[in-house]
Amino acid sequence: MHIPPTAALPAGTTPAYETLSTLLHTRYSCRAFLPQELDRATIDRILAAAQRTASWCNAQPWQLTIASGATLARLRSALQAHVAAEPAAPDLPWPREYRGVYQERRRECGWGLYEALGIPKGDREASARQAAQNFTMFGAPHVAIVSSDEALGVYGAVDCGAYVGNFLLAAHSLGVGAVAQAALAAYPRVLRDVLDIAPDRTIVCGISFGLPDPHHPANKFRTRRADPGDSVIWRD
Repeated sequence: MHIPPTAALPAGTTPAYETLSTLLHTRYSCRAFLPQELDRATIDRILAAAQRTASWCNAQPWQLTIASGATLARLRSALQAHVAAEPAAPDLPWPREYRGVYQERRRECGWGLYEALGIPKGDREASARQAAQNFTMFGAPHVAIVSSDEALGVYGAVDCGAYVGNFLLAAHSLGVGAVAQAALAAYPRVLRDVLDIAPDRTIVCGISFGLPDPHHPANKFRTRRADPGDSVIWRD
């Protein structure tokens, strides 16, 4: 649908672009939540918007298993027990390495978060405690485990990544905090056991979500983005 620009907007833009740009610029990874659960209607709105995600051959391979309440409490306990006793064994391999600028950005993100939380650089014990918060879902009242049909391989995972991005934006548009968590995919056997996820589903990641805690210092932290020109090669 074409939305004509208005006099109040910069030339060449539209209200739709301005809304999308605002959501993209203000969304952040929420790492502290209020305990109250969301109403089902709000979650359904997020799911309805995210379902419009484009996918390879319109396969729409994503499947969400959403845990709340007592089930989420069981999942937290099981994950924390396994983190202490077993190595990570994700369905999808972790990156082989972060090289060059990617390592620089990764470090900047980690150090920036720790600084916001008052964790001194080099304090491995405190940073490990913070990393372990991944497996408490940062206190979120809901978690969605995102999986794909294993037969679709990397393309199913790519489609799920696009879905996750749209889920995060839809949540933010409704005032809901959310954080995508690759860490939750580290223990797929636990997720399958507790949540009854079929063995032919590839675990891609988790999304913890709920109302953000506005006073927690973790939610004051923001990451930077590279200049768009750094990500584009023109071949005119």
